[in-house]
Amino acid sequence: MIIDDPAVKAEVEAAFRAYETALTTNDVPTLEALFRDDPLTVRYGIGENLYGMDAIRAFRRARSPVGLERTLAQTQITTYGRDFATAMTLFTRASAPGKLGRQSQTWARFPEGWRVVAAHVSLIDAA
Repeated sequence: MIIDDPAVKAEVEAAFRAYETALTTNDVPTLEALFRDDPLTVRYGIGENLYGMDAIRAFRRARSPVGLERTLAQTQITTYGRDFATAMTLFTRASAPGKLGRQSQTWARFPEGWRVVAAHVSLIDAA
């Protein structure tokens, strides 16, 4: 298995950037498109446990668009073979002073492109 093939990594990095832009601009259609539309897709959030794309879609559509801007740090994207990748990043938000966010995503390649199949977001006290 090839880890971090440059071409595959570039594809996942582009998908991750598209997700980040959609997240901070509250582009809900793009956010929904980047998650696998499947009952097996899971997203654990700050205050919610979402099982299946229907639950994720409902959360995204009801979420306030205020205060979504954030600054990323220590983003690490790793690809495993041609069809599987993880993306990990830390983030801070002006709307959450003193907190450090952590985000992990599991990406898989499908015929329609790269999609998040599992994600986890959490906040801890900043050091």
